[in-house]
Order: sequence, then C-alpha cells, then structure tokens
Amino acid sequence: MVRPLYLPTPYQDSAEAGRLILRDGTTAVLRVARPDDRTAVHEFFSRLSPDSKWQRFFSMSVPEEELVESLCDDTDPRQRLTLIVTRAYGSSTHIIATGSYIWMKDRMAEVAVTVDDSLHGKGIGALLLERLALLAVRHGIVRFWALTHADNQAMLEVFRRSGFHVNEKISDGCVEADFLVVPTETSVARSEIRDRVFTTASMRPFFQPASVAVVGASRNPYSIGYRILEALQSNRFQGPIYPVNSKAGVVGSRRAYPSISQLPEAVDLAVIAVPRDEVLSVVEDAAAAGVKAVVVITAGFAEVNAEGRELQRKLVERIRERGMRMVGPNCMGILNTDPAVQLNATFSAVFPPAGKVAMSSQSGALGMAILSYARRINLGLSTFVSVGNKTDVSGNDLLQYWEEDVGTDVILLYLESFGNPRRFARIARRVSRVKPIVAVKGGRTRAGRRAAGSHTAALAASDVAVDALFRQTGVIRAETLVEMFDLAATLSTQPLPRGRRTAIVTNAGGPGILCADACEAGGLVVPELSSKTKSALSKFLPKTASVGNPIDMIASATPEHYHRSIETVLGAEEVDALVVIYIPISPADSPSVIEGIRNGVAGSRQSGGQGKPVLTCLMAEEGVSMPLVLKHESVPTYAFPESAAGVLSKVSTYAEWREQPVGVIPDFADIHAELARETCHRAIAERGAGWLTAEETRAVLMAMGLPVPTCGVARTSEEAAELAQKIGFPVAVKLASHQIVHKTEIGAVRLNLADKSAVRKAFHEIRNRVAEENKLEAMEGVLVQPMITRGVEVMVGMTEDRLFGPLVAFGLGGIHVEILGDVQFRITPLTDHDAKQMVREIRGYRLLEGYRGHQPADVAAIEEVLLRVSRLVEEIPEISEIDLNPIFALPPGEGCSIADARIRVEPLTEGQVDRYTTTPLGEISPTPPR
Repeated sequence: MVRPLYLPTPYQDSAEAGRLILRDGTTAVLRVARPDDRTAVHEFFSRLSPDSKWQRFFSMSVPEEELVESLCDDTDPRQRLTLIVTRAYGSSTHIIATGSYIWMKDRMAEVAVTVDDSLHGKGIGALLLERLALLAVRHGIVRFWALTHADNQAMLEVFRRSGFHVNEKISDGCVEADFLVVPTETSVARSEIRDRVFTTASMRPFFQPASVAVVGASRNPYSIGYRILEALQSNRFQGPIYPVNSKAGVVGSRRAYPSISQLPEAVDLAVIAVPRDEVLSVVEDAAAAGVKAVVVITAGFAEVNAEGRELQRKLVERIRERGMRMVGPNCMGILNTDPAVQLNATFSAVFPPAGKVAMSSQSGALGMAILSYARRINLGLSTFVSVGNKTDVSGNDLLQYWEEDVGTDVILLYLESFGNPRRFARIARRVSRVKPIVAVKGGRTRAGRRAAGSHTAALAASDVAVDALFRQTGVIRAETLVEMFDLAATLSTQPLPRGRRTAIVTNAGGPGILCADACEAGGLVVPELSSKTKSALSKFLPKTASVGNPIDMIASATPEHYHRSIETVLGAEEVDALVVIYIPISPADSPSVIEGIRNGVAGSRQSGGQGKPVLTCLMAEEGVSMPLVLKHESVPTYAFPESAAGVLSKVSTYAEWREQPVGVIPDFADIHAELARETCHRAIAERGAGWLTAEETRAVLMAMGLPVPTCGVARTSEEAAELAQKIGFPVAVKLASHQIVHKTEIGAVRLNLADKSAVRKAFHEIRNRVAEENKLEAMEGVLVQPMITRGVEVMVGMTEDRLFGPLVAFGLGGIHVEILGDVQFRITPLTDHDAKQMVREIRGYRLLEGYRGHQPADVAAIEEVLLRVSRLVEEIPEISEIDLNPIFALPPGEGCSIADARIRVEPLTEGQVDRYTTTPLGEISPTPPR
C-alpha cells in the first residue's frame, strides 16, 4: 500500500533556531530555552497582563519557580521542550513569546503557547505551534493535548487553523483540544501559505517604500553615496528622499541630516554606504528610528577575511534581533521600475525600461552590466536586486515575493552559490508552476571529486547536484547570461508552446537548415506539413519555393509572402510554434519585410494562431536584438537561427514540465525505519564510520522493504555448502567484507555454482585470494545467493552532498556503469515523477522497454526501489553512501532483485543538511488516546 507522505518546507535556518518572520513582515529570533533563561522567562511571564496570565496559567499570579525551571530544562526533548522568541529593544533583549510541550503518556504531550500582549495578531502563536509539532514528531511524540478557557478564542483559532484535525471537548467552561501532529496535506499547505505571506510582507519595504534614507550620501561625485542619491533623484523616486551625512547640512540640493534618528519622519528603507566599521552603529540607529528594511552597500565583510566574517555575523544578529530585514552587505542595491515607485537605489546610472521580468544577481559588477544590456535590448524589468553576501534576504525570499507580485511574470537568477538548496527546491518547484525561473549558475568547473569507494560518489561531479535541482524544480538553466536574456525575451512576450512541433519560415535555405538541425538537436520536432497547409502555401508562393518544412520562400520573398506564409503556417493544426528567418537581400527592403512579418503574426492571432509562440531571426542590422512591437504583443528577435531554436527547445521542455501533474512523495506501509536506524547507529557505535557488514546491509534493506533475495553469510566452506543446498542451485558465492569494497576487482566472486562441491571450492578460492592480498582479517565469510540469469542489470546509488544532501543515482548496472556514464541524479526526497523521469532519461532506457527480442523490465519495480532508497536516506542521515549494483530488473510483474549492496555510515556532523525524520503512520493510533 502506497500513500502520500507530506513533508514541511525546510526552514531557512532550522526548526529549533534562527529567524522568524512575523505576519507584519518584522522579524524575531527563535531558539530552544536553556536553564540560564529562567530569569528572563520569569520576567516575561511577570509582564503578561492579568488576562493573559489567567488564560495561560488559570491564575493571575506568576507561575512558581518550579514550573519555570521545568520549562527551561533542555536535557531531554523527548520529555519536554520550550522554544522562546526574542527581540532586542535598545541595549537589552527580551523574550516576547514561549511555546512548550511536556510528555504526558502514549506518545502524547501537553502543549502551550504564550505571546506578549503587545504582539498578539502577529502570527507568533501559529509559528510556534508549527515548530513545536515538527520537533515533537522528530522526538517520537505524535499527539498534542491542550486545556484552555472556552473564551480563549485566539488560542483555539491557532489550533483550528493549524491544518491538523482538532478534537475539542467542552467541560466546566474549558476546552480540551487534542490532535495528531504528524504533517498532513492541509497542515503543510497552511505552513507554506504562512511562510509565503509573511515573507512577502517583509519584502514590501524594499520594493514599495514610502520614503528612503541614504546613509553616507556625499557631495563627492566619485563616491558610492553620491551615486545612489543621484540615481534616486534622477529617476524620480515617488516619495521623500533623505540624505544622511554627519558633516554636511546639504547634499545634492537636499537638506541632509546628521543621523537617521534625526529625520523628520520614520522611513521604510535605509540604504547604507558608510565605512565598514560604522555599519553596526548605523543599523542600531535605524532600528531605533523604526526603519523596516536596510540595504547595506558597504563591502569588507565575510567576503574578505575572518574579521569580516565575525562582523557580518554580528550584523545579521543585530538585524534579526531588532525586527528588520537586510539586503547585502557587499551589494549594489535594488530597483523597482513600477511608475508608482520609480526606485533606483543602486549606484548604477542605468534605469532599465519597465516590464514583467524580475532579476536577482549575486554579483554586483555583473549587475551593472546586466542593467545596461537589458536597456540595450529593450527588455523590460519589474525589479532588480543585487543580493551581495545574502546574509539575510536570499533568493528564496525573493522567489516568494515575486510569486505574489502581479508585476512579475518571469524570474531571472544569476547564482554563484546556494545557501539552502533544499528550501530553494521546495519553493522553486511551486513557483515554477506559475512563473518561469531562468537561472545561470556560475562556478561550473569540475572541482576535485570526493575520493570514495562507491561508483555513485565517483560519478557525482560538482555540478551534478545543481543540474538535478533545476530538473526537479522546473528551473530553466541557461548556459550564459546572453542565453538567459534570450530566454527571458520569449518567456515574457510569447505563450508557452502546447507541443514540440516547430515550423520554420525562411527566405534562405542555409539558415533554415541550421535552424532545423538545432531544433531537432534540442528535442523539437520539425514535422512534414499537411497536404492542406502545403496546398495553401503553393497558391501564393513561387513555384521554385519549398513548401515542406522548413518553408523556403527563396530569396525573392516579398513582404506579402512573409505575411501570408506566417498566417497560413501558424494557423495549421500540425504546428505548435514558429520560427521566422529573414536574410536581407537589399537593405532597402528590410523595413517593408519586417512590417510584413508583423502583419503576418497579427493576422494569424485572428485566424487560428492564438496561443502559439513566434520567434524571429532577423539577420538585418536594424533588427538584431530589438523585439518586433505589435499592437498587442512583442515578438522576440535573435541574431542567429540556432539561438532561436535553442530558446524554443528549453521553453518547450519547461512547458512540458509545467503540464505534468504535481509529484507525490510516497509513503510505504511496510517500512520499519526504526529497525534500520538502530542497525546503523549500532554499527557507528561499535566501529565508527565505515561500510556496514553484509548482514547489517541486508537488515537495513529488508527493514525498508527493498527486494533482497534469500541469502546468507557462511563462515566456513561447509556452512556455505549447506546454505547453498537450502537456497537451491545454481548459486553465486561472493566475499563478505565491509572493508573490501570492490570484490570483482580482486577476483572474489564465483557464479553459476551447481552443487555443494563447487561451493566448497569457491569458498577456498575466495579465501586464498583474500590471503594473497594480505587482507584475511577483513574476510567475514562468503555471501551465498541464488543465481539470477534473467532481467536487465541496473544500479541505484546515493552519495551525500554536504550542501544539497543526498543525491540518488540511477543507471544501467554491472561493471559498465562508470565507463558508460549513463546515469541520472536527483536530490531527495524523490517524488513519483522524479523516479519516473530518472528511469526514462537514461540513454539505455530502450533496454528496459524490451529490445531485439529481449523481455522488457519491470519499470514500476525499479521506480519503487528508487523511492524506497530516497525514504531510507531521508530517515537515516547517518547514511553517506549506498551502492546497489547490480539490481536485476525482472520482467513486468516479477519485480527486482538486489544482487549486491553496500551501505556506508558516518556519525552526523555539525552543519549537515537538516532533514525531516518521519514517524511511520502505522505506529500511530488513529483515535485519541484516553
């Protein structure tokens, strides 16, 4: 039985510590309470209003010291845990909320949340309940119970809106509430909505500020502060601009102020361009003055040295504690082209045209060039952000803002690194369903591969994880910045194609052939046109023209030929997209031909060509890079036919991804994750990091329901013979050793053994071979397995990426996997669609379909193996590598059989990718415990 498994979106930091974004967009800091917090917790409870004390403690008195001490006990989160939320006011930090659970019985805990009276309605209670539920499940608690007054509607609404199914019982003016806290479809959806809405609120002061202060505004025309003030003024920001300069009374013809605290009003956004050592004090001043968002232009932080890293840590800490958001440091600023805002808070003099494309750049220098290029090709931007060191506002925050922004249709990202790729994966997968994301990832060169003993680790290069991430999330990967803008030009102006059938209209055979070749190389189809379409074209084109596909109208093609050919072809049922190529024969004809192309596109939109993208290749000087502007749309233009074909190929792939049903992470009723976890933990405790033994490996795989054949480990030749007799001949005999990884390489495998004597002989041969290698102490015995002679050999593996987490691999198996390199990778957790794509995208998939008389393989069973391996490594983060090679994929309906398996485990390290550990639903009572 398979059912969906609902996993919460990973947090930017972690479930138990880090940044909280509240409903109003302000921030606070979350962490687990410690014994040294007792005084602060007591003071927090003392500050509560009498009504809040009554609702929380059923008394108007401050709780006794014993209760406070219990709440601050962090020794055993399986018994009790308290989260505290803090915010800095002036020079001191105060607790503004607490949330606790305390074990009761039968995996049930009492839960309670308390929020400062002045901060009710900010969503803190919902955020705390969400985190407490996640941490409780992680520590074996699956149900919460709470007792509250019937008139405490605020707390009851937090429970009811959590997405968990809440059972309520009213008695004596009180309400007992109890509910399962294992994530559900609704609870995860509610969590994602909160995250998106609250994050979007925190971004608005950056992009829609009512007023802006420039701290470090200068009279020196070569300074950054001067340029930022000039950019704001010259581009007519629609709000007050306040220069802040401690030494000048007037800057840029505006009155200047010595500090933010002396401004005549509170400002939404402060742009900071002061020396590095002054930034912290400016941020303190801004917080005291009620500034909501800051952009720190100043460099010299983590990008330079250890001192800078420490200063950056303090900067982020100060920003979060004081409820603000920050872009930077070490960035070039932000802009918004909305005519109602007109914000250019950068040191670039270039202000691009307004449009529907948003962009984030991790490089400030590239950002300036990007803005210039966007204006040169007339690509309209909605907003632009130079994120710099990404210490607070990250690409993940921006994606959520742009997802909600009605002024943005396309998102462009220039990335040099990922801060939290698993969170990016979850957000990008959702955003890509409604808005295309195009990304250029810098640093693609192959760094040193991790030295490891598994095939999977050897195959996983530095850029593999990024490719896997983009494939799974629908992100369109551009190879260059130019290609990124080429893609944006089509995505922002043209509909997505409904299929891959592409028609080409040209006045020259050579460019048409190049375009056709590039289309098919990119997976597009250049179909033969129907008789109806050919007949229609033949009525007005010269007899020497070719009405196949490409449609070559020959060099003498007139504006009318273009007009009618475009209208005819784009309206054809057998065409999903059109590329139009024009090579000028006489420069004087170009304007009229271009007009003919415009008329053809416009006409086709009225006669069956709606919803089909049109791309043009105008190899005329005046047409290159500038879109053809029609009354109701713009048509992108490209310098060369290969560029247009490449763009259309990637856009078509994205359109197909978007049309697929949303993938599901499956759960399995027959897994016993705790048994597998215990085996791995015991191995680490006994031997430390290393490969599991054959028996341990078998136990882990069987606990997760993976297809392991009947087999056993024999320590003597006679044991091996008797075991083979029980299994049934023929058998395979292999070295059992967790120290010697590649058994084939030392000749420690014997196949097709037909009787006991052959098995005994094989045992001694393997033992002698190991002795020759001086590794006899590494021999645990031999593994005896049934001989499988049918099916297709495939492999499944996993290697742990320190940033991205587990990477699962799939390819053809046996000894050829590294030679052929025909392997697909995906990042866990895998959805059912991820597994299907992995299997179907290897070049050897035809072998699995059945080839030249061979039976097809049980593809569904292969997919299930991938999904179970994904679940295994999510449940047990101590697993660092897996190799299942070969796996015999048997005929349909017969499943798979894992012939050889290796699993490596390592103790967890600080900073390792945080994963959600689930509790199998089979272990949870469906009814409330009594």
